[in-house]
Amino acid sequence: MLSELSSGKITVEEAEQRIRLLAVREMEMACLDLSREARKGVPEIVLAEGKDDGFLKKIVEAFLEASGKVIITRISEEKIALLRSGLSEKFEVKYSSLGRTAVIKDKGEACPEKRGAVSLITAGTADVRVAEEARVVLEEMGCRVHSYFDVGIAGLHRVFPAVKDSLENDVDVIIVFAGMEGALASVISSLVPVPVIGVPTSSGYGFGGRGEGALMTMLQSCSPGLAVVNIDNGVGAAVTAALISRVRWKPRIE
Repeated sequence: MLSELSSGKITVEEAEQRIRLLAVREMEMACLDLSREARKGVPEIVLAEGKDDGFLKKIVEAFLEASGKVIITRISEEKIALLRSGLSEKFEVKYSSLGRTAVIKDKGEACPEKRGAVSLITAGTADVRVAEEARVVLEEMGCRVHSYFDVGIAGLHRVFPAVKDSLENDVDVIIVFAGMEGALASVISSLVPVPVIGVPTSSGYGFGGRGEGALMTMLQSCSPGLAVVNIDNGVGAAVTAALISRVRWKPRIE
């Protein structure tokens, strides 16, 4: 295509149209975006929750054929076993039962070079499941991850070692996972000079205990530098943090 464009056989507009057509594969119930990683630097992430087993298998196979790698979130051990049974031996599967997240990739693919650093801090152990989902995505996007669990404001003294260690590790972003009233995100944002991403989690009691209380607290924070994603959205927080980290690291690489 580039040769034809260079020689004048096709126009720029025709080349753009061909690229768009190459980047899309239509299936029975899905239209797959096969160029997301080249376009955005974000690997393909498939949400397994709510998908029929057979169709999930077709989607995963299509991405593996196109790029040799796929991340799958909200996936059960039973569905992973089903996918494993139909995979070629050239692919390896890494599954986190805690985060319900899997990475399937060609065994020959090199691990991404670690260039940025992100801290994951959870208020309680109930929030670790969402942090684990984020960890898998961050590592696949080339970030070093530092994790600190169960340092919520019920024992405020626990926060400071995690913050101190994060700063000593020169992290680019801190992601805070908190349920209940979600105040930990504001506390940490008030202490650090890097962006903080708050992830409200669906842990707590009674009214607002499914994450709504934490979400409202984080959105109403008076601490500058705090951004907030949706309830339990570890993937969204991880992708945003990784992209911020790349921007910070780009001048160092150049």
